[in-house]
Amino acid sequence: MGKEIRGIIPAVVTPFTQDERVDEGAFRKVLQIMIDQGVHGLFPVGTGGEFFALTREEKERLMALAVEAAAGRVFVMPNVGAITTAESVALARHAEAVGSDAVSVVTPFFLKPSQEELLEHYRAICAAVKIPVLAYNIPERTGGVALSVATVSRLAREVPNFAGIKDSTGDLANAAELVQACPPGFRVFMGRDTLIYGALLHGCVGAVAATANVAPSLAVGIYGAVEAGDLSKARELQARLAPVRKLFGVGSHPAGIKEAMVQLGMLDGGRCRRPTLPLTPAQTDEVRKILREVGLL
Repeated sequence: MGKEIRGIIPAVVTPFTQDERVDEGAFRKVLQIMIDQGVHGLFPVGTGGEFFALTREEKERLMALAVEAAAGRVFVMPNVGAITTAESVALARHAEAVGSDAVSVVTPFFLKPSQEELLEHYRAICAAVKIPVLAYNIPERTGGVALSVATVSRLAREVPNFAGIKDSTGDLANAAELVQACPPGFRVFMGRDTLIYGALLHGCVGAVAATANVAPSLAVGIYGAVEAGDLSKARELQARLAPVRKLFGVGSHPAGIKEAMVQLGMLDGGRCRRPTLPLTPAQTDEVRKILREVGLL
């Protein structure tokens, strides 16, 4: 498997300039902040990274920049999901070629593939690369397209490099079922930031968390405390991190996350690509209140 794929992985934002160009310098700065705060891996061009607003060339460039910034210190697992299998395969091959340690693949969206079609989709992507492939299950954002536990378990048992899943259903029972249904060594990551503590107790190996852009040390602290057996501290840190999730509801995600990073000095500008609009003054104040509630400001 190469690098150990576990722990806390921020779903890294993609910074843009005011005229909506990818800001590579700001992206490098964000990656370095995350690494300095002790994260275990990087998850570029995911939902938090506005993959839906990026061209294929931009995605490929961001993958390469993330690998370069990681410099072997943490693992890199970009999202390579697309509507078609062919595009996902091409992105996965590029991710592998530039040195990514694994890839995550969000389920196709807009169309409504059957479980058999999803099986063949993931089989084809796994066959195209040698690095680990992890599914990314977020039905709330993919028009209800979801991988069933039975489908994931079947892939995990039949495809050697189908290595895990980011479960963003928000259902802790679903994550626990995945852990139980899949063979030992299969990596289930929690994708709902408020459930990191509970997921780790149920056997998940970590979390892919957009809130880790804003409070990486809190998220890393939850993981470290559980690893050390200090469950009281882990619960305390989870309670502190939970309000950061409110940022998802400020403007169109990830506008609230980006504004929080601006207020914390992690980003110079929080622009998203249209149709997502800049936050209003009232929304900016709401972000400030959340950060103060958490004790980050």
